[in-house]
Amino acid sequence: MKKASKYRLFFYFCTMENAILILDFGSQYTQLIARRVRELNVYCEIHPYNKVPKDLSQFKGVILSGSPFSVRDKDAPVPMLEKIRGVKPLLGVCYGAQSLAQTEGGNVQPSETREYGRANLGYINQESELVAGMNNGSQVWMSHGDTITKIPDSFEIISSTSDVDVAGFKIKGETTYGIQFHPEVYHSKEGMMLLKNYVVNICGCDQSWTPDSFVDTTVADLKKKLGNDKVVLGLSGGVDSSVAAVLLNKAIGKNLYCIFVDNGLLRKNEFEEVLESYNNMGLNVKGVNAKDLFYKALEDISEPEAKRKAIGKTFIDVFDIESNLITDVKWLAQGTIYPDIIESISVKGPSATIKSHHNVGGLPDYMKLNIVEPLNTLFKDEVRRVGKAMGLKSSLLGRHPFPGPGLGIRILGDITAEKVELLQNVDYIFIKGLKDSGLYDDVWQAGAMLLPVQSVGVMGDERTYEKVVALRAVESTDGMTADWVHLPYEFLAKVSNDIINKVKGVNRVVYDISSKPPATIEWE
Repeated sequence: MKKASKYRLFFYFCTMENAILILDFGSQYTQLIARRVRELNVYCEIHPYNKVPKDLSQFKGVILSGSPFSVRDKDAPVPMLEKIRGVKPLLGVCYGAQSLAQTEGGNVQPSETREYGRANLGYINQESELVAGMNNGSQVWMSHGDTITKIPDSFEIISSTSDVDVAGFKIKGETTYGIQFHPEVYHSKEGMMLLKNYVVNICGCDQSWTPDSFVDTTVADLKKKLGNDKVVLGLSGGVDSSVAAVLLNKAIGKNLYCIFVDNGLLRKNEFEEVLESYNNMGLNVKGVNAKDLFYKALEDISEPEAKRKAIGKTFIDVFDIESNLITDVKWLAQGTIYPDIIESISVKGPSATIKSHHNVGGLPDYMKLNIVEPLNTLFKDEVRRVGKAMGLKSSLLGRHPFPGPGLGIRILGDITAEKVELLQNVDYIFIKGLKDSGLYDDVWQAGAMLLPVQSVGVMGDERTYEKVVALRAVESTDGMTADWVHLPYEFLAKVSNDIINKVKGVNRVVYDISSKPPATIEWE
């Protein structure tokens, strides 16, 4: 059985030597670097700092990310740059810059003035290709407790702020640069100019990575990879699996068998509505009612990771049964996207695993299927652009993301059919309210959480002791970072009133106003 590699995620449509490699030291901003590079229509990959690809021929440049570590730590992660320095253009960001400076004999010390947040460049060397065109006073985003206090003689300063002399440097005789601010963050007003200078002007990347090119070359690659093999795909009704299905359908047509499983953890009426939505898409879809199997697998399980794994295992069991009903199926297709992969990878040094994903990491040995993941290098917004390029309906592309484990991770504690029905009714009122009020498209993801607590309330002349639900609505582009949406008070008041009056068993509604990071979008 072949498993999808966790680290080698490369678009076959990407022309040789036209990509950027990002080495991750665990920064919360690493994924933003990738997104900004891709916004320049240049493909890039994120690899752990200690998993440098053996073959670097397809990369025109390398970026070293920031890190929660200090280069002064005893076990500070150190990149192996022997095959990169002097061979490929290199850009160190924050920790990456400090690592370069310290390795070459510079001095990195705790900052006398700790810079977190906005700062302004007071000096810019316009002769430097990296910062050319940027304006004096340009606002940048700082996030570091250490600073480079002394640079080696082989370095030259190319930018400074009032508090940090070495905001940016170049190593003489090399296309190697370091900056102590974060150009990928929105608050760095000319950050995209700097990244374009590096990616396009210094590295010489072609800006040819587009949704249309992805569709053409991915379909061609799928045809070559799959041939006349049969593929089974689990549809969820969401954007990811739907776009994956259309891509595969373009490549192999009738050899694609789609299965939509009712795991008992979907939104209210979603099973019927999703099947209806696929009617006119030319997809071969079978609906499977597996509620009882999932409920049984989740009996008496409260721990979040245990619930995810139980749900994931049951999905696999269902697909094993269903795929065996189709003769000669050789592949299982999944709608895995890049954040799923990133959040499921943990290496010594960079950020720890946040959560496991039921569709990441391969299949058990008894399920003799290969895995095909046509979207596993795309962020969510990129998946939508690919779907739009293929003509998918805006109503489908505009659907909010919904977690693979469904309401199973929005019910804190153990799962029962009664709790699911209660939360489905709460969620229905909330989502319908967003749509009726014209707020749905202003929100990236929304949902309700059933909390494992009860609260005292008063209804009529009676005191009640009933359940509490939390509403959550966030704005984001890819799910890697998110901020809570400032929904109108009048809307929240109406939704809260509707939920308490119409959903028996709920007497209190709260609204989640935490951002990611430090919180996550889901509560489990």
